[in-house]
Amino acid sequence: MSGFVDKPEPVQVPGLVHLHTGKVRDLYENAAGDLVMVASDRISAYDWVLPTEIPEKGRVLTQLSLWWFDRISDLVPGHVISTDLPAGAPADWEGRTLVCSSLRMVPVECVARGYLTGSGLVEYQESRTVCGLALPEGLVDGSELPAPIFTPATKAAVGEHDENVSYEEVARQVGPDTAAQLRQATLAIYSRAREVARDRGIILADTKFEFGFTKDDESRLVLADEVLTPDSSRFWPADQWEPGRAQPSFDKQYVRDWLTSPSSGWDRRSEQPPPPLPAEVVERTRAKYLEAYERLTGTPWS
Repeated sequence: MSGFVDKPEPVQVPGLVHLHTGKVRDLYENAAGDLVMVASDRISAYDWVLPTEIPEKGRVLTQLSLWWFDRISDLVPGHVISTDLPAGAPADWEGRTLVCSSLRMVPVECVARGYLTGSGLVEYQESRTVCGLALPEGLVDGSELPAPIFTPATKAAVGEHDENVSYEEVARQVGPDTAAQLRQATLAIYSRAREVARDRGIILADTKFEFGFTKDDESRLVLADEVLTPDSSRFWPADQWEPGRAQPSFDKQYVRDWLTSPSSGWDRRSEQPPPPLPAEVVERTRAKYLEAYERLTGTPWS
């Protein structure tokens, strides 16, 4: 069992129709048929959306995504139309709301990896492959790969695991032309972002993207959802990188570590939901998100 510990009721706004409550974002549709995406301060770990929020997290994700959209717009268009707050929306939506094109989404998590860790490491240890791609012997947790690789996954519902699949399976599901576009766009964006992050002393170990097609042009791939945030990417401080161990990271690792520690009293293997987070874990996690934003953008958070 997994999912929301306590699923929130959606905010009702005149003129907007609530479509979906995700792990972090709430989706609405406006009268023009555009999507209104609101990033909450919710945080998830181990397939649970936790009962404790991380203050300002939704704004950080939104503002960092916008910063990245600007820097990769020549590679692939983004789905953002406007950052204007819809009429009647609560003040708390300011800075965390995007009005976006409604797309026909491709049901694939497009993952690029430049370093071996996470589910890729698990598969490598079993078969020396990741998503069917053969890798050299002798790699360890945190090893840099000979070249970035495209390792897609099928999208899962809230509370379920995404499942890594081969490129051939993606081509079978969405067609060879679309699969080729997904791979090319994913690796192009990753390569650009990795260089930007490296210049700021950060390793972009891996990241995931979502793409869709506009309703009036089925050949035009558009980048959607969030982009290159601590929720969708692994960012490591370059000066602390040491292959062979888990790397320090700019994300929710404090949350994961506390949940699996004796302090939480929670058994990950049980069907019981995780407990609320203590104030110290909340503040340390918030600080990591803010540090990622400030180091990448070079701009103080305000």
